[in-house]
Amino acid sequence: MKFELLDPWVGLVLAYLVGSFPSAYLAGRIKGVDLRTVGSGNLGATNVMRTLGWRWGLPVYIIDVAKGFIPVALLPWLIETQHSELWAIAYGGAALAGHAKPIFLLFRGGGKGVATASGVFLALAPWAALLSTMVFVIGVRVTNYVSVGSILAASVLPAAVAVTTGVRTPVFAASFAVTALVWWTHRANIARLRRGEEPGLRKPKPAVPGSVA
Repeated sequence: MKFELLDPWVGLVLAYLVGSFPSAYLAGRIKGVDLRTVGSGNLGATNVMRTLGWRWGLPVYIIDVAKGFIPVALLPWLIETQHSELWAIAYGGAALAGHAKPIFLLFRGGGKGVATASGVFLALAPWAALLSTMVFVIGVRVTNYVSVGSILAASVLPAAVAVTTGVRTPVFAASFAVTALVWWTHRANIARLRRGEEPGLRKPKPAVPGSVA
């Protein structure tokens, strides 16, 4: 049953609030750490994983994906709208805005949006999202850099959407916006990669005494 009296614009507020849920911040606080002051200072799953370990990073990643998926998948189904696909994309954008600038943290801190964007496209274009996620996993596995995997995944997303849903769709246009967003939020990472200063996901193993490098 759809709520015909609920204005679709209210959905934007709801999507923003869902995206604002500070999962990484709360994980850090539970462990007595403000993640905005350690590691990369980013409130995303990668910083949680580097700082607190995968047992904390994985749940944060899943929650961040859900923050993008739930508004896009649920709100157009609940709220009576015309052009539901356009509204779904708008709800995804609102969730990303909440993740980047969460109201619950007074707009200070936030994540770069990769996990939340993957949740958005998991609802909009599931096969394209899965293909992009595969590229992410392979990129991180091969290079040991989450930033490289994120940039590669975002870069192939438009092609994945084109193959799975076609190019004459609003989702295809939205995929380019996400690609641009990920490149923009990773500009500092790109600079560190060029300088050879980007931290890898896996820490290098300590040298064995007496071994030859």
